Amino acid sequence: MTDFSSDEKIILVQYGIKKYENEVTVTEKLKSILSEKDIQRNIDTLLGTQRVRRIGPEILQNNESHTELPELPENLKPVIDDL
Repeated sequence: MTDFSSDEKIILVQYGIKKYENEVTVTEKLKSILSEKDIQRNIDTLLGTQRVRRIGPEILQNNESHTELPELPENLKPVIDDL
């Protein structure tokens, strides 16, 4: 696993949510690059800061009306593309 900063981990989770929305799918896709603990911690952080909202039991959605998605750094673009 690559070492990502905490900001990069949050960005990866946000873009994973944007791409898949289903929490189980997001977790499965990100497991190859982040630990399950990191994924869950970042989802909880995003929910707590209202950057992500829960729509139903397993569906997550970026709360783009509340906050904009951060710009995707160049080093993370290939990671997101490969998800």
